[in-house]
Amino acid sequence: MKGEHRKAYLALLAICIIWGTTFLTAKMGVKGFPPLLFMGTRHFVAGLLLGGFCLLKGSKWPGWKAFAQQILPGIFMVMLGNGIVGWAVQYIPSGLAALICAMMPVYIVVINLFNRKEDKLNYKIVLGLLLGISGLLVIFRDNLAYLGDSRYVGGIIICLVSCLFWALGSFYSKRRQQPSANVYLNVAMQLVAGGAGLLLLSSVTENWSAIHHVPLQSVAAISYLIVFGSITAFVCFHYALSKLPIGVVTLYAYINPLVAILLGYIVLHEPITYFTLIAFVLTLSGVFLVNAGYRQPTAVKSPSDYTIKQPSYE
Repeated sequence: MKGEHRKAYLALLAICIIWGTTFLTAKMGVKGFPPLLFMGTRHFVAGLLLGGFCLLKGSKWPGWKAFAQQILPGIFMVMLGNGIVGWAVQYIPSGLAALICAMMPVYIVVINLFNRKEDKLNYKIVLGLLLGISGLLVIFRDNLAYLGDSRYVGGIIICLVSCLFWALGSFYSKRRQQPSANVYLNVAMQLVAGGAGLLLLSSVTENWSAIHHVPLQSVAAISYLIVFGSITAFVCFHYALSKLPIGVVTLYAYINPLVAILLGYIVLHEPITYFTLIAFVLTLSGVFLVNAGYRQPTAVKSPSDYTIKQPSYE
């Protein structure tokens, strides 16, 4: 194996692990700290650091007009597609949130099918959608005892809605993306815009005056998410994408939920039932079939890639 390929596979391994830990880290970080403020700070600071790094490395500032063009994708993907999940994980297991959000590529494929006349439904896509829906039904079946808790149900619904917003933002930004645009600066601007939106929403809906001290756990969690969850994983993803086939790189989408479920079980003692395993198999099988049935091989991408190509990304 060549040295650059070895590095690319190590980068892919880092993506699989890091993005699999973000749900657990977010759940730990929002304990005793306003979730929207937590997620908003994470994305806003990550965007500033990434953008500052790009400018220091010689990238040219694209101008305020270019920044304005990234506001709507940032609001849809970063704020409503990712940030609100920080609220959801207060009330549902982190592994469950990761499993639901694993359906996000399916949303993107379905939206593309409705907007591209040349793309048609086929048996793989139909079967994949049915499996994905079955996985969601199993999730609800496994959580019948909690369906009387409006916050628990709200957490599940928020995760489902977040996937829709990420897909819509991805579709919009892909159509608007300029081929010559600096993808790293675009993502930085989206992070800043989405983070600012979360901070604004937090200032209206959350009581900042009740924060007398910032828990060390929250500081550690947000630092990890900024440095590793946003910046390091993003750089690793694009390095792997430049050296490996897209079909290999997108394996992260099937590994992340497994990492999240296992970490939730080990660290937070979140239960893993037979229904959890069945839902895991059904959901990821559905994602695989929908992606396989879609004509474009790049249909399933990471949150970062959608954000860039444009659209994530996780």
